[in-house]
Amino acid sequence: MTLHITPLSPALGAQVSGIDLRQPLTASLRQQVEDALLQYQVLFFREQPIEPQQQAALAAQFGDLHIHPLYPNVPEQPEILVLDTAVTDVRDNAIWHTDVSFLQTPALGAVLAAKQLPPYGGDTLWASSSAAYDALSQPLKQLLDGLTATHDFTRSFPLERFGNTPEALAHYHEVQRTHPPVVHPVIRTHPVTGRKGLFVNDGFTNRINELEAAESDALLRFLFAHATRPEFTIRWRWQENDVAFWDNRITQHYAVDDYRPQRRVMHRATVLGDRPR
Repeated sequence: MTLHITPLSPALGAQVSGIDLRQPLTASLRQQVEDALLQYQVLFFREQPIEPQQQAALAAQFGDLHIHPLYPNVPEQPEILVLDTAVTDVRDNAIWHTDVSFLQTPALGAVLAAKQLPPYGGDTLWASSSAAYDALSQPLKQLLDGLTATHDFTRSFPLERFGNTPEALAHYHEVQRTHPPVVHPVIRTHPVTGRKGLFVNDGFTNRINELEAAESDALLRFLFAHATRPEFTIRWRWQENDVAFWDNRITQHYAVDDYRPQRRVMHRATVLGDRPR
């Protein structure tokens, strides 16, 4: 079986057909999906009514799965994180971010399934970190290549939203203890393709360590804005049973929070990766 791939924008994104993600991937299909992911950075699949167990099995073919420390999950399949606006405040997704960059080994990628959608709104945008890096001037590339940045989960998950009961507060402090701030390079080299990309994001990056605070703030503001310029992005209008699979090592994304009070339910499986270098 050969996938049918339709590129969607010059920077990133492709729609893929000719595959049933509910079925285990053959070695050939798995390689085709991985090759497409490396080339297009985010893949979209229509009409994939995938169940949590099938979604976890699919994602696990690409690496170990992460269990989120704060978000709820599917009880019988804890690797599947639930983003349900009727249950959880998910406004932290309405910011440009790279998933779980607050980990020593952030996500390789994620598989996101649309389970319930508003009549309109609730799109998600992705941005290519490599396209953003490529567009920088050579002097700025040289400066950034030697810098590191601190990533902290509390930037997007503040105490006032996740510690509002005694039990939740105790859990929050335990998560904080087990997830201290981490340091990653500002420019990450993709471990497979060798492409360089910006690896700072407004969701979790607090500061550039080698600079004074005012310098760090100014440079991060520029990088956050530069990384999400329209020419580096793609916007996906979800349909029920859509699935997206993105390379978290070389992208950022933003879930548009424009549909309240309508409900939106998404299931995500997060594949752990390696330590950024």
